[in-house]
Amino acid sequence: MSGGTILLAEDDPDDVLITQIAFRKARLANPLEVVRDGEEAIAYLKGEGAYADRARYPFPALLLLDLEMPKVDGFEVLEWLREQPFIGALPVAILTDSTPDPYVNRAYRLGADSYLLKPASPEELLPLVKRLRAHWMIVTEASELQPA
Repeated sequence: MSGGTILLAEDDPDDVLITQIAFRKARLANPLEVVRDGEEAIAYLKGEGAYADRARYPFPALLLLDLEMPKVDGFEVLEWLREQPFIGALPVAILTDSTPDPYVNRAYRLGADSYLLKPASPEELLPLVKRLRAHWMIVTEASELQPA
């Protein structure tokens, strides 16, 4: 998956910035694409609308998904994703500042692969990003997730 795009679905600009800083500090080669709500996340995953150009917006190798987003929340995105026959296997890591209960059980029931609480600073997020890199970036090949 080296170089595979990571899609971050996050509506809080501060959390987006903290994540971008942590990715830079972790020296990830993976491009990070950001969508600001659940509707945009689904459009990106479908390759529709503004995200139709797959050369510019490649199908991601990993989705970092916030749960509390406007329009369509993270639970709805996850539920939609897992119902899709060709892209439903995309690894999803929930990245949220919500307390684990009761969200964690619901997220896993809907098919989340990981449930991670967001730290408040890039320095605190850096070890989490390194763990993500070690776990997902080595295990998953982006070409296996491309829709047919």
